[in-house]
Amino acid sequence: MPHPLDRVRTRLFDPPSGQNLPPLAARSGRLLWVLGRDLLEGQLTMRAMSLVYTTLLSLVPMLALAFSILKALGVHNQLEPLLAEALAPLGARAADITESVIGFVENIQVGVLGSVGVALLFYTAISMIQKIENSFNFIWRVEQPRPFSQRVGEYLAVITVGPVLVFSALGVTASLLSSDIVLRVSTIQPFGYLVSSLTQALPYVLVIGAFTFVYMFIPNTRVRALPAIAGGITAGVLWQTASLAFASFVAGTSTYNAVYSGFAIFLFLLIWLYVGWLILLIGCQLAFYLQNPSHIRLTRIAPQLASRGAEYVALTIMMLVTRAFVKGQPAPATQSLIDDIGAMPEHVHRQLAVLRHHGLLAETGAKGDTWLPAIDPEQISMIRLWRLVRSGTEPLAKGRDPVAGQVLHLLDEVEAPLDASRGHETLRQFVLREDAPQT
Repeated sequence: MPHPLDRVRTRLFDPPSGQNLPPLAARSGRLLWVLGRDLLEGQLTMRAMSLVYTTLLSLVPMLALAFSILKALGVHNQLEPLLAEALAPLGARAADITESVIGFVENIQVGVLGSVGVALLFYTAISMIQKIENSFNFIWRVEQPRPFSQRVGEYLAVITVGPVLVFSALGVTASLLSSDIVLRVSTIQPFGYLVSSLTQALPYVLVIGAFTFVYMFIPNTRVRALPAIAGGITAGVLWQTASLAFASFVAGTSTYNAVYSGFAIFLFLLIWLYVGWLILLIGCQLAFYLQNPSHIRLTRIAPQLASRGAEYVALTIMMLVTRAFVKGQPAPATQSLIDDIGAMPEHVHRQLAVLRHHGLLAETGAKGDTWLPAIDPEQISMIRLWRLVRSGTEPLAKGRDPVAGQVLHLLDEVEAPLDASRGHETLRQFVLREDAPQT
């Protein structure tokens, strides 16, 4: 008798004739299936645990940098309530942890650290965001991280400008809710109920906004707004719900306090950090699947492309980029190439690496995810382009056995007709052929 999970999987992905689920139910069920599968495979949990370790090392340096910036603006005293709110699920001992962390932050004297100490402080803080980017790139199947110079600049912008924007948003919201107009309106029903509901929903809105921003900014690829918002809403609701559940769990675990004594709160802190990072990664995974529905399939790992498929993807990428260039159109982004070709992200990223390796394409754009030809399309023939694509990123191994030479000779014979038919056609001529007048 088949296992119940096998029956569910068959019903979702390969239903018998006449037993198809409604489209919305089928899409939702497949999405939940792949999210659960990714969670059980262990990659997300492993990366969440890695982020917990990095958080413990980077929390104080990141808060120290934020504290220094906010102190210059005169709003540093709001850092403690924000940290206390984030640690609220830990229960009564959260105030002690908050006080200890803030004490460490206030005791850091940047002026006496020296240049090496300040550099290490920045490095420790930056490593946190780098670890998050690596995890998000893994989820988005992006193999190429940001260039180092771009990475440092954008990370520092997050560390320095991010706290200012967060506290500015909090200040504006608090001012609006406490203004005379809002207070007068709140005495009139049903406006009073709406103001009360807005106040209660404010923590959810702020968390959802923060998660949405992270999902759009951190991955080294272009994330569309709607998938990022959907991931942010899901992760934000899970975060707030988990915080309430975890607070209830901590309040009812007197046994742990008896066994671990003063270490119990540290244990709870590790668990809460793990849960928080796992929720963040789940929201990112959801955003990826919503933007790339072709990945909602039984296996997570993309099937290996045959040589013909790899050549098709690489040559099509080169044609699309070159056509946009010669026609004066905007440089295509990686995500638009994925959509136009209909290929899996891993395959597109892999062939982009091959084309970049041979000096055929160059990255451009703010995120380095848009592409321009790195060579004059009039100076490269189609046959040479095809051979570079076929060679990949590694030189062809030449065996010592005589049969290896015979195989190479056979491959040359196969390529000979293409030399005769396309030997003089350039890349530019090929991409403009569709515009040539028909005879």
